[in-house]
Amino acid sequence: MAQRPDQRADQGRLASAQVTFEIDDQPGAQARCQQFPETLSGSLVGQVINGGNIGAMHDQDSTVDYTALREEIRAAGRKLGFVAVGVARADPGPAASRLRAWLAEGCHGEMDYMARHAELRAQPQQLHPGTLTVISAALDYLPHDQPAPPADVAAISRYAQGRDYHKVVRGRLQKLADAIAGVVGPFGYRVFSDSAPVMEVEFARQAGLGWRGKHTLLLSKQGSWRFLGEIYTDLPLPPDDPVEEHCGTCSACLAACPTGAIVAPYRVDARRCISYLTIELAGAIPEELRPLLGNRIYGCDDCQLCCPWNRFAQLGDGEFAPRHGLDSASLVALFAWTEEEFEQRLAGNPIRRIGHERWLRNIAVALGNGPPTAAARAALQSHAGHPSALVREHVTWAQRRLGFDS
Repeated sequence: MAQRPDQRADQGRLASAQVTFEIDDQPGAQARCQQFPETLSGSLVGQVINGGNIGAMHDQDSTVDYTALREEIRAAGRKLGFVAVGVARADPGPAASRLRAWLAEGCHGEMDYMARHAELRAQPQQLHPGTLTVISAALDYLPHDQPAPPADVAAISRYAQGRDYHKVVRGRLQKLADAIAGVVGPFGYRVFSDSAPVMEVEFARQAGLGWRGKHTLLLSKQGSWRFLGEIYTDLPLPPDDPVEEHCGTCSACLAACPTGAIVAPYRVDARRCISYLTIELAGAIPEELRPLLGNRIYGCDDCQLCCPWNRFAQLGDGEFAPRHGLDSASLVALFAWTEEEFEQRLAGNPIRRIGHERWLRNIAVALGNGPPTAAARAALQSHAGHPSALVREHVTWAQRRLGFDS
């Protein structure tokens, strides 16, 4: 039986590809994945068992060259498809205070889970006792070139057009952790990818994977179309050096935001962000913001599309290629999906977490922003008597906006 949206509410927050403020959908130990097919050569100084291969273990008398181990972890991560791997101290520093101030001003909107778990975010040792360092990794996801869709075609954020990234990234991180354990023996760790209260962007910045752009996402000279993941570990790995930021005087992302959600450089008011409005917000979308959503029914990429650094972005992993025509589907066709079709077609896709009700709410707004065609009229009328008051309210708004209420 399909879960209700409220049952899924804490199973994955998807405000953007690099959203960090989520509740783990599998608290406690992470599921084990199949063993990593490659090996670390072994960074052990002192007695080495089996020549330092994948079966090598160290005991309390062994001395580990953690600098060499860090480099081998980086190389192993690249074999798994990660485009960047780095290490940071398990201390978010001043970013924790900025988070608290942002929450105090209410910029998180109705994302109450962010406030509830703020201290877990600020203090990694509370989330996973014994954590000393954070291994941060990035995976490209940019699909093929996509022109801006016409007004009657759904605009879905690129990260959500293919397979659910949570499982892909966490699975590869688990393989990386397995490989590390094969060298150093059992060690304390926990893997994450947008699945727990972790300050992902800050740790990635500290680990040298990029800098925080003015849109607040991680940005590098290879762009920002990247998923992030972390391993909290008790290994005393030496941290990498952060890189310099290269936004300069550019303010393209601030100007491009359709709703003015980037209220200042490095500051987003989630209450105006289209990703928040179409994904996180459970109730009615504020009426004054609805026309600004255009045909965006799940997320928004505008602040990334305009970024000059994304001209150098590489195509992403094939696992994230668009499925079910989500890169070119008409609003009318998607609006016709029953709840069963929604659940079946979006199995293994992050969109499924918002539930059918929000899906229809979002498409109704998009139809109201589109051309007043006969197909749009019929589609909206077909849901005018929907059991959900939320859906009916947005359908009525769309009909009125298109002049179909007379």
